[in-house]
This record gives sequence, C-alpha cells and structure tokens, in this order.
Amino acid sequence: MLKKLFKNLHLLILITLNLFELENKRIPVGGQAVIEGVLMKGKKLWGLAVRKTSGEIFSEAWPNKSRTERMPFKLPFVRGVVVMCEMMATGFKALSKSAAVALEETQEQFTFKDLLMSVLIAIFAVGGLFIALPLWSAKLLNLSPLMTNIAEGVFRAVIFIAYVAIIGLWSDIKQVFKYHGAEHKTINAFEGGLEMTPENIMKCSRIHPRCGTSFLLIAVIVSIIVFSPVKILIGGSFLNQVLARIILIPVVIGISYEIIRLASNSGTVGKFFISPFLTLQYLTTREPDIKQAEVGLKSLDTAMNGGII
Repeated sequence: MLKKLFKNLHLLILITLNLFELENKRIPVGGQAVIEGVLMKGKKLWGLAVRKTSGEIFSEAWPNKSRTERMPFKLPFVRGVVVMCEMMATGFKALSKSAAVALEETQEQFTFKDLLMSVLIAIFAVGGLFIALPLWSAKLLNLSPLMTNIAEGVFRAVIFIAYVAIIGLWSDIKQVFKYHGAEHKTINAFEGGLEMTPENIMKCSRIHPRCGTSFLLIAVIVSIIVFSPVKILIGGSFLNQVLARIILIPVVIGISYEIIRLASNSGTVGKFFISPFLTLQYLTTREPDIKQAEVGLKSLDTAMNGGII
C-alpha cells in the first residue's frame, strides 16, 4: 500500500509539470502525460487516450469549459491561478481514469482514497522540499537579505532539477516521460501541418516551447522577486517565512503565467527568451516508441473530434 501510494505521489507531481502547457493562439491544443497515456486539450473537448494491458487504446472525451472565458477570471494575473486550479482538477480526473484503465487486469486499484492521500503527501512534499528546505539552506549562508533570496531561488531550482533527475531513473516514471515525449511530438506534428500519422509524429522533436516544465523554472525566478519583501514585512520567524511563501504562491503563479504566455505569443523574441528554459525538457521527456505515438495521435483525435481537424 505504501509503495503504491508513493508511486502515485511521484506520478502526481510529474503531471503538475504539464499544468501550464499553454494553447497555441491559432490552434487551441495543449496536453499532458498520464499513466500509460496522453490527455489532450482541444477547443471544445478534453481527449484522453490510454493503452490498455490488452494492447487496445481506450479513449474518452469530456467538455472543455473554462472560467477564464468570463470576468473576473479572465483578468491578467488572475487567469493563471484559475487555469492552474482547472488543470489540476482535470489532471486528477485523467490520472485516476488512466490508472483504472491501465491497471485494469491487475489486482492493484487506484482509489479516491489513494488519490486524496497522494495529494496530501504531495502538498507536504512541495512545502518541505521546494519551500522550507531552500529557505533553510539559504539562511545557513548568513548573507545579506538580497543575496539570501537569490541563494534561496538557486537552491530551489537545484533541488527541483535534482528531484526530477532522480525520479526519472524509476522505470514507471520513465514510461510517463515517454508519453510526455509522445504528447510533444504529436502537438509539434499537428502544428507543423504534417499528415497526422504515427510515423510522421515520430520524426518530430520531443521538445515543445509551451511545456509547463519551462513555466516552473520561470516561477523559480519570479519567486526570488516576490519573496524578497517577505522578511521585511513578516519578520524573521522561520515558520512565518514559510507560511508567507505558501500564501504568495498564487502571486508567483499569476505573474509566471503572464510571462510565459507573453513569450509564447511574441514570435522570435519570445522563442529566444524561452529557449534557455527548454533544456529541462530533456529530463522530463524521453523518446517514445511508435505505439506511444499512436496513443498521442488518438488523444489528439479525441480532443479535436467534431470535424475540427
């Protein structure tokens, strides 16, 4: 039970890497990897495709309705937080469904209790690893307030990258990374105007400029600026500092979302700005096989069903 819980925890954290896979302004497509499958976001539908143990591909679609289409949720800096909440809810639904489908012929089941426990553990893990530990490490250096904040951001980035690299050694996580690569290749093929076949998808890059992984690195940089006034306004208590940072996470999310949204819609300049952040995708994606490309294609077809493509 404990092994399964921590396995689900790692998968859940990995799925958050894709929460901000922004849609293309011209062609509304985004996606994320799930267990043995891919979730795609079309203009009107979500499309989930999962490879069953029998070899068949299960697919399911449900409506894509966002609160960001109306006020006040579509306001800049607010919409980023709303998108994250919506994507987390959808991600949890897709995670639970993909686990149920992929593990259909095994004795292991992914229950709502498992999911709830995984979410709670993930919250504590994020708070401990990515907020408390970097803050504590930076304080040990006894630097000036500005340099302490910069050191905290550097520690946060290093811890995050190390965490992704380490769990990427796990075979189950490698499989999710392969589907992440299949998802990127599928979107790249679609946006590149290629004939949508698994063979053409395999020819495309597994790196994509709108991946949520880039968002997380930008959020680290933004957090240095946002968290800088905290010590002056809140005080020196370590617990207060941690709680203040947790409270300010929506601010970091809102600003980071607007930055990556602007970069993704700014042509060559935006690509130049975002390019250094794309290197992390070599850790969060792996080269998929053609069967995984088939799943990516099925997911896209499901999301775009209704004569859109």
